[in-house]
Amino acid sequence: MFDDADLEAALDGAMVAKMRNAGEACTAANRLYVQSGIYEAFSDGLEKRMSSLKVGPGTDPDTECGPMITKKAVEKIDRLVIDAVARGARVMCGGSVLSGTGFFYPPTVLRNVPGDAKMAHEEIFGPVAPISSFDTEAEVIARANDTEYGLAAYIYTRDLARGMRVASRIEAGMIAVNRGLMSDPAAPFGGVKQSGLGREGGQHHGIAEFMEAKYLAISM
Repeated sequence: MFDDADLEAALDGAMVAKMRNAGEACTAANRLYVQSGIYEAFSDGLEKRMSSLKVGPGTDPDTECGPMITKKAVEKIDRLVIDAVARGARVMCGGSVLSGTGFFYPPTVLRNVPGDAKMAHEEIFGPVAPISSFDTEAEVIARANDTEYGLAAYIYTRDLARGMRVASRIEAGMIAVNRGLMSDPAAPFGGVKQSGLGREGGQHHGIAEFMEAKYLAISM
């Protein structure tokens, strides 16, 4: 979620949240909701950044977006993009499978992605950024929670009180506010809903998953 956040900082965060490991990360941002007041500027900025990334093999030190893991992964990404476009989304850059050998899909930005698009409810696991606009806080919370998954979420705003308020209502196991990278070995890792049960990592929470609680009832 991006509201009236500093635009450059929000774009930096969006790139980190979306494009680490070329989008093939369980914590990668899957849906980007941008407040209507900054929607145009944010969309244009993200398109410029995504379209400038160099696609290539991981063995090339100049590569900024590597291959997908399998042909099946590329086919899934392409299927989701085709579905979104058929439902009204607009391709700003990328949007089709690259020719040649290898399992490559270009960094892609889609605007006006409707709520009934399959990618709004499925994990993309690729370098595709679907952008939708919102007007009110209640609206974006409802849309963000309209999924069976709940591992990670990202919030960008100048208003920290709003960020904390929204974070408390987002159904996700991990939430980053004004940063695009949340993972930390000292913090518990895990999600809610269909994104798993329990936590790993951290200190108390991670260890507790490998322990059996014992209850004693004693009368003296």
